Amino acid sequence: RAGEAEHHQPDGATLVGVPIAAWLGQEFGWRAAFVFVGAIALLAMVMLRRGVPDLAPAPGASPMRELDALRRKQVWLTLGIAAIGFGGMFAVFSYIKPTLTEVAGMPVGGVPFVLALFGLGMVTGNLVGARLADKALMRTIGTLLAWSVVVLVAFVFMAHHVVTAALGTFLIGTVVAIGPALQIRLMDVAGEAQTLAAALNHSAFNMANALGAWLGGVAITAGLGWTSTGWVGALLGIAGLGMFAWSLAVERRTLRTVAAHA
Repeated sequence: RAGEAEHHQPDGATLVGVPIAAWLGQEFGWRAAFVFVGAIALLAMVMLRRGVPDLAPAPGASPMRELDALRRKQVWLTLGIAAIGFGGMFAVFSYIKPTLTEVAGMPVGGVPFVLALFGLGMVTGNLVGARLADKALMRTIGTLLAWSVVVLVAFVFMAHHVVTAALGTFLIGTVVAIGPALQIRLMDVAGEAQTLAAALNHSAFNMANALGAWLGGVAITAGLGWTSTGWVGALLGIAGLGMFAWSLAVERRTLRTVAAHA
């Protein structure tokens, strides 16, 4: 039940934090959202310092053993799937407010409520994705990458009406369902470097955030319109599927080689 264990902690923060940060940014300026997040981070640091006991390192643990994971091709392929395939969601979400207000014609005051739907979509996606990952890991990754492509293309057409745009925003949130599956996959292929694997997965998601937002901005700056980010996101999802197919091919080739020498 590794998938279900992966998804629980961020759910409440996602559901509550996204609309609150959006509201603060809207009412008091974008800096207020960062102050809010920074204050929570400071509080969390104090609580961790006071509440988490100091533990001795595991026998044989060393930075070099952790870094050995970087020699594994499957580690890089899995990171590539996360950094590229997951970037599609960020290509759209980074510009969701102007898309909702300029394309759908939504009042600015309604945006935080739609972002709450996005948070609900993330929670739903995590719940479903975690359970699917426990049943069939690789099939889940492939299916959810395809799902992201479908959702992001659909949003291009759903963004023109308030109700469908809100529904589309919820569906975009469900794209995070792939997160637990990629985390498990990365830890499976990282060998003994479990700590580094967990850290690298979040680094890859941050790369996805930067890549998706940048490419979405390129499309908008080129005059393709706010909804062009959906096409950009879909292309990133397709690229992620390509990385996934490459990973499968490498794994099958490795299994054949092992079987031949058995």
